[in-house]
Amino acid sequence: MKKTPVLAPVVAIGALALAACTAQPPRLTPVGEAAPTPAPPAPPAAPVPPAPADTRSKVVVSGSHIALQELQRPAPHAYAPVANAVRPAPVPQFAPAPQSADKFPDKEGNKSVLVSEQPVSTFSVDVDTASYAFVRRMLSDGRMPPLQAVRVEEMVNYFPYKYTAPSQPSQPFAVTTEVMPSPWQQGNQLVHIALKGYDIKATQRPRANVVLLVDVSGSMGPRDRLPLLQQGFRLFAEQLRDDDVVSIVTYANGTAVALEPTSGKDKNKIIDVINNLRASGGTAGGDGLQRAYAQAERNFDPKAVNRIILATDGDFNIGITDPKQLEKFIVDKRKSGIYLSVFGVGLGNLNDALIQRLTQSGNGNAAYIDNLLEARKALQQELGSTMFPIANDVKVQVEFNPAQVAAYRLVGYETRMLARQDFKDDKVDAGDMGAGHTVTAIYEITPAANAGKLVDPLRYGKPAKQKAAAKGDELCFVKVRYKLPGQPASKQLEHAVRADAARASLDAAPDDQRFAVAVAAFGQRLRGEQQVADFSYGDIAKLAEGARGADPDGYRAEFVKMVRMAESLGQVGQAGSVSQR
Repeated sequence: MKKTPVLAPVVAIGALALAACTAQPPRLTPVGEAAPTPAPPAPPAAPVPPAPADTRSKVVVSGSHIALQELQRPAPHAYAPVANAVRPAPVPQFAPAPQSADKFPDKEGNKSVLVSEQPVSTFSVDVDTASYAFVRRMLSDGRMPPLQAVRVEEMVNYFPYKYTAPSQPSQPFAVTTEVMPSPWQQGNQLVHIALKGYDIKATQRPRANVVLLVDVSGSMGPRDRLPLLQQGFRLFAEQLRDDDVVSIVTYANGTAVALEPTSGKDKNKIIDVINNLRASGGTAGGDGLQRAYAQAERNFDPKAVNRIILATDGDFNIGITDPKQLEKFIVDKRKSGIYLSVFGVGLGNLNDALIQRLTQSGNGNAAYIDNLLEARKALQQELGSTMFPIANDVKVQVEFNPAQVAAYRLVGYETRMLARQDFKDDKVDAGDMGAGHTVTAIYEITPAANAGKLVDPLRYGKPAKQKAAAKGDELCFVKVRYKLPGQPASKQLEHAVRADAARASLDAAPDDQRFAVAVAAFGQRLRGEQQVADFSYGDIAKLAEGARGADPDGYRAEFVKMVRMAESLGQVGQAGSVSQR
C-alpha cells in the first residue's frame, strides 16, 4: 500500500516564510478544468512569537524542500493562471556604478604664456606610453577616462614616427621641426619639435642584466593582471640572447627570489618559473624594490644594461608605503647605474600616480598593459628601446622671439615642467631616451601680429631688444641637453626654427606631423581643454584618417576607432557607469 507523504510541516514553514508578502502569487489551475470553489476563510491564527536566532537557517533548509515540491509539479505548460489574478510588479534592479580607487597625477593643462613676460619654456622629455593604453581600455569598456588619466604627451609618443634619424651613435638623436597652421584656432600656428633616437641593431646591443620584480599579491589575481603579465613575460623570455641574465623577485606579504640569475639560453627554466607564479596575500612593494635592487647590485655587470622591470597594479600597503620614502630610495639607487621600468596593470585600484613618481625617480619608463597585443608591443617588439638607454637626463628648452611670437602654450608635459635654471644644472634629473625612441613636443603659438587680441600693450613697455630684431626671421630657438649613459657632464644640441619655414596649410605638412597633431587634439579634447572646444571628435578623426600613411601594425587605424568611440559615447552616454569627468 502506497504511503501518503506528510506535507503539513512543510506547508506551515512555507507560510512563515511568505508571511511578509503583500501580494500572493496566482493560483494555478490545470488547463481544461473549472476553477475549484474557494474554501471558507480560516479562523484568525494565533500570534506567532518572534523567531529564534536560528529560524532563518531552518527556513532556508525547509525552503529547499518547498522548492523540491515545486519541481515535482507537472510541467508549466499544463497550467494556466486563474482569470484576473494579480501578479506582483517586478522590483527594478539597478547596478551601482563601479567605485574606482585608481589614482592619477592631478595637473591642470598648460596655459598660454606671454613671450614678453616669460620667453623661455623648459621641460623634461617623456617616453612613457601608459596613458594611451589606459585610455584605450576605458573607451573599449564603454567609458570615458578620468581627466587626470589623460597625459597628452604620452598619447602622442605612443606611436612610432619616421622622423629624421641620426647617422651615428656618437650623436644619440636628431632634432627636426615643422611649423603649420593650427587646426583648432584660426590664426595660430603649431611648432612641432621631434627627437629621433639612434636605433641599435639587435646584434649591436649590449647584453642585459634584468631583474623582473613581480607583484604577486592578492589584488593581482584577475586575468587582466598577473595572468596577462605572465603571457607578456613569456614573450620577453623568447627575445633573450644567450648572454643575457634574468632574475625574478616576487612580493606579496613578504619577498622571495623566485629565480636566481639565469642565462638567457635557459629559456625553459625562466618560462617555467613565470608559469608557476600565483597571486595571494598583501603588497610589500617597498620591500620588493629593496630586494630587487639588492639582487641587481649583487649581479651588476658594468658592460651590460642593468635594469629592474617592476610589474604591478601599484598598490603598496606593506613595508615602505610613503611615496616620498620610495622616491628617495630609488633616487639613491639610480646612482649605481641601475634603471627602473614599471609596467602597470589592472583597473579599479591602479596607482598610476605612484608608478609615475617611481619611474621618473629611477631613470626609467612606464607602460600600461591592457591586453596581450600591448604586452607584445611593450615586452617584445619594443624591447630594444625600452631596455637600452642612449641618452640620460634629456631636457628641452625653447626660447621664443618676441618679434615673431606674442604667446605660446606647450601641449602636454604638465608633469615634466622644469624651471629655466634647471636646464643647465646637471644635477637636476630628467627623462631618458632609449634606442630608437621618438619624442614629440607641440607648441601652439600666437603670432606677434595678433598680440592685440590677447592683451593691451603696456603703456610703459620697452620696445623689443636689438638682439631680437637682429634675429627677426626666427620664430624660436630650440636647445636639447643630455648626458651619454655613464657620463656626468651634459652635451647640447641647438636648432633654430625660422618663420619662413612655416607650411602654408596643414595639408602640406608630412603625415607623421599631422597625425601627431590629431592625437594631441584628441588628448586635449578628452581633458576638456577649452582650446579645442570647437574642434570636434569628427574633425579629429578626419585629420587622423588623412594622415595615417603607412600603418603596418594598425596602431593608427585603431586610434581612429578610439576617436569614433569617444564621439559615440558623447552622443549616447556611457554603458555601465558614470564618467569620472
